[in-house]
Amino acid sequence: MVKKDLIEDTYAEAFEGIYCRVIVTADDEETLRRAAEDATATPSIVIGRIEGGIERWLSEKETPDKRKGALLQFWGELNPKKGFAESVKKFEAELSYRIRQDILVKPFTAVFDALPEAEGKIDMMERVGHCGDGYEWEENRYDRHVIVVPIMVPDFIIERYIGYARGVMGANFWAMCKTKEALKEAGRKALEAIHRVEGVITPFDVCSAGSKPETRFPWIGPTTNHPYCPSLKKLLGRESKVPEGVNYIPEIVVNGVSLEAVKRAMKAGIEAVLSVDGVVKISAGNYGGKLGDYKIYLRELFHETL
Repeated sequence: MVKKDLIEDTYAEAFEGIYCRVIVTADDEETLRRAAEDATATPSIVIGRIEGGIERWLSEKETPDKRKGALLQFWGELNPKKGFAESVKKFEAELSYRIRQDILVKPFTAVFDALPEAEGKIDMMERVGHCGDGYEWEENRYDRHVIVVPIMVPDFIIERYIGYARGVMGANFWAMCKTKEALKEAGRKALEAIHRVEGVITPFDVCSAGSKPETRFPWIGPTTNHPYCPSLKKLLGRESKVPEGVNYIPEIVVNGVSLEAVKRAMKAGIEAVLSVDGVVKISAGNYGGKLGDYKIYLRELFHETL
């Protein structure tokens, strides 16, 4: 039974973003893991780049080329000032960097589209296919229209058109913990529960550095959310918002293909965290409704049918 009195009456802000879903395959598990983890290793939305995550690992029966694979999501900012078309263009460029620098360079890898009901398609020839310097070619493989990019360990395969759509990103919750052991167990259980929900990723996994939009140093982007830093509690006095006995506040960020998927994931993660001895309270990061398109009220997650 969920300890609802430990859930603060607050909400997480989330906002609309652009995402794609791809399958990466490789000849062996080590190469596959390195390609998947390298390509999704740096959560970068807060500094104007893209971020990603591993949704789940795939068996040979679940991939186009019958090799083991990983289902990845990549996310980009939907910038209202620049408009949707310009946001997609930036997303396309940033996505190409992740594919070229983190996946193409791993021996015998391939990339396939995993978003059949897409809002639009990105032509991968322009920024990835042409890595073949004009010697690339197209053919049908595994019932897919692919580009074959000749490289020194031949060859890299990528589906020519990768779908994109709009989803929900930046949803989060905080687990306020007494001990380091509670933090580690809560983080592990939260990720296990969340990753059982289809259509979501955790771009930071267990994040130790919650931020805020206002800063003294705007040229470096978001800086520490100082009222919630346990080490600053004595210095800040009444300004501190760290509850008594709390020494660690990890954040779990969730991106998902729909608001419903994100809510299911948050509910599953919170339920898992609340089973851990040493978790004092569950809260979430928000900015007074100024940042996000969506408000996800934590307590309401346990009243809704998700």
